[in-house]
Amino acid sequence: MNKHICYLFILLFTVISQPLSAADAEKPTEVIAPQNILVVDINKADVETLASLKGIGKKKAIAIVAYRELNGDFNTVDDLLNVKGIGEQTLHLNKEKIKL
Repeated sequence: MNKHICYLFILLFTVISQPLSAADAEKPTEVIAPQNILVVDINKADVETLASLKGIGKKKAIAIVAYRELNGDFNTVDDLLNVKGIGEQTLHLNKEKIKL
C-alpha cells in the first residue's frame, strides 16, 4: 500500500509540474551581450591599448603615438584623421570609445 501511495505522489507531482515547465518555455529568453566598452584616452594610451580599438592594429597604434609625440596632444577626436592610415570608417567605429 505504501508503494502505491509513493507512486501516486510521484505521478501527481509529475503531472502538476508539466504545465509549469511549459509556461516557462513560452517566455522569450533575453540575451544580453557582454559589453566590453573600453574608453581610451588617445593622448595618454600606449601602443597596446590603442591597438585594442577596432580597425587599429599595432602599426596604426604606433603611428598614433608617433603623431602625438611629434605634434602634441590631440585637441579633438577628429584630429585622428591626420594620422596616416586612420580614415573616417575607423574613426566612426571607435568614436564612442575614444576620449581626450
